[in-house]
Amino acid sequence: MAIIRWDPFRDIITLREKMNRLFEDAVTARGEEKDMISSTWTPSVDIYETESALILTAEVPGVDEDNIEIKIEDNTLSLKGERKFEKETKEENYHRIERSYGSFYRSFTIPRHIDQEKIKAEHDSGVLRITMPKKPESKPKTVKVLKPQKKAEKKPKK
Repeated sequence: MAIIRWDPFRDIITLREKMNRLFEDAVTARGEEKDMISSTWTPSVDIYETESALILTAEVPGVDEDNIEIKIEDNTLSLKGERKFEKETKEENYHRIERSYGSFYRSFTIPRHIDQEKIKAEHDSGVLRITMPKKPESKPKTVKVLKPQKKAEKKPKK
């Protein structure tokens, strides 16, 4: 009988590898049947600032304007929408489906200097553009420091 050296960490490593495979199989669709499952997706977003506004652009190709909801609450801008899988062809006829379908949700904190009442959104050629104008900034205020006035000295009573 051969002597085998016992490694206490071997079982832990084996368990970790099995768990990794389990999660990998669940997250990445494998096999022919799993290729037909639609996965979740998140639109890519660019945010930049100009002198007068903060601009957010999101790539939402294939999403109709009616399927996009923009909500502003407690200095948070939320984008919610859905890209639907249109079954013009039977699923059996597809050789490969790589585009992602389903609903998405993104939220962003808005700076306090944004005028939330004037936020506008446009949707053109699969790009959502949200313009968030800045509030008119008040001019810097200077405060002059004054010397304290001397109080009139009281004369002692006689």
